[in-house]
Amino acid sequence: FYDVHKPGTLAHTGMTLMLYTGAARADVVKLGRGNVEGNRIRYRRQKTEDSGGVLIDIPIHPNLRTVLDALPKDTFTFLETRGGKSRSPNGFGNQMREWCDQAGLPNCTSHGLRKAIARRLAEAGAPPQEIMAVTGHTTLAEVTRYTQDANRPNMADGAMTRLK
Repeated sequence: FYDVHKPGTLAHTGMTLMLYTGAARADVVKLGRGNVEGNRIRYRRQKTEDSGGVLIDIPIHPNLRTVLDALPKDTFTFLETRGGKSRSPNGFGNQMREWCDQAGLPNCTSHGLRKAIARRLAEAGAPPQEIMAVTGHTTLAEVTRYTQDANRPNMADGAMTRLK
């Protein structure tokens, strides 16, 4: 059993990585200390690797930094199995499903957490280009699809404050 709320557990690490990087499953399972440079995480999206891979270069949010600093220093990836092996994207997705169920979040998925960072950034006032820089999307249409569930009334409040 994993306590998804308890810092230091793999569940907490996985959910925090998803919520503060927006990485896709194929990318998050490869993230490790080799992707950390100072206070930034850098990696190239696997999905776009045929065209050189979209470079993701994002600052590490303080909540994520706390989690990463608590992880063992000798692991290759942040989400290794108990046996020290890298997880597959599908294996991670299945494990995330279990963690979300244990947390009482039956509608939550790893992809849903990827969408959540895009929505949260939109609600915080980030323009689409900034969201794309975090998520690695290459089209406005895709980031628009990811942010369509943003809290529109709150965003309207923010927009109206810009009027002089």
